Amino acid sequence: MSFGWSTPFRSLVSGARELLGSPATLRARGVLGINARNARFISPHNPRRLFPLVDDKLKSKALCRAHGIPSPDLYGVVDAHGDLRSLRTILEPYREFVIKPVRGAMGNGVLVVMDRDGDSWVKASGALVDEAAMRHYVSGILSGLYSLAGNTDRAMIEYRVKLHPTFQAISYGGVPDVRVIVFKGVPALAMLRLPTRRSDGRANLHQGAIAAGIDLATGRSHHAVQSNRLVEIHPDTGNRVIGFEVPAWEEILRIAAKSAEMTGLGYLGVDVVLDAHLGPLLLELNARPGLAIQISNLQGLLGPLEMLERVDTSRLDTEARIDLAKRIAAELRPARRPFPAPALERAG
Repeated sequence: MSFGWSTPFRSLVSGARELLGSPATLRARGVLGINARNARFISPHNPRRLFPLVDDKLKSKALCRAHGIPSPDLYGVVDAHGDLRSLRTILEPYREFVIKPVRGAMGNGVLVVMDRDGDSWVKASGALVDEAAMRHYVSGILSGLYSLAGNTDRAMIEYRVKLHPTFQAISYGGVPDVRVIVFKGVPALAMLRLPTRRSDGRANLHQGAIAAGIDLATGRSHHAVQSNRLVEIHPDTGNRVIGFEVPAWEEILRIAAKSAEMTGLGYLGVDVVLDAHLGPLLLELNARPGLAIQISNLQGLLGPLEMLERVDTSRLDTEARIDLAKRIAAELRPARRPFPAPALERAG
């Protein structure tokens, strides 16, 4: 049996087999592959006409405003190369901001500006970017360097999310985010992505961020993985990442559940960040969310998804769907796995 994993996820499959067992064990534990995800959950539940609502971040942001879901404030948009002449005028009112492609994916093309230094801007790394370099960077976005299909794109400038103090002990150089998989309006699985030095302060698992599985019922982390190795300690801060309780968990679940309502998509990934001053904010939506969340939870997606297939959720309000998510999570909660010492050593 082939799980149909695409090239970027083959290393994750290897990690899944190492952590969860043989291919037969993976099937028994309900690990979902890309082919099955596409055929069984995305195609029947995600009409293609609705994909632009999540692929286009400006459309997603407009939806958030219309439905009262908090998201980072939009400062401006650069639509075409001719608009680069007025880029400084757009950026002038702000000392800190984020520039990203409207149709980007996996965090590619995101530039975080922390401050101003004279006529230049200061990146998260501390490096300076002058006006010519900034125009060149935005020009790359407009040319489609980071877009989903390589087509021409637009650049958006928005509020820079501030690190919530609760995360300072388990994050390095950036802002963590929570990914929630939602099916039929019900949260099915969640993970917390923690930036590390190896990931250059980004919550990007492929670059070395930590993925911590979160118990939907409690908001607490129960397993964590970095580069397919079980970890309990953040390699840069020295603090435990297991047993951590995510603040404002109920509101995060509420945002995830409401995102399904506002998009009309039956299967989606919802990324939420926690701002120090504004609380939970919806950062991104994904109509084709990845499957690494199964490894961080040491639990397959098929368990909760198949239970939800048998339930009519269309008449349940947001709170009832969240309650259903918690009950399913409690029933399927994975056992605490004894931690292997070799993995600790490999994690450094």
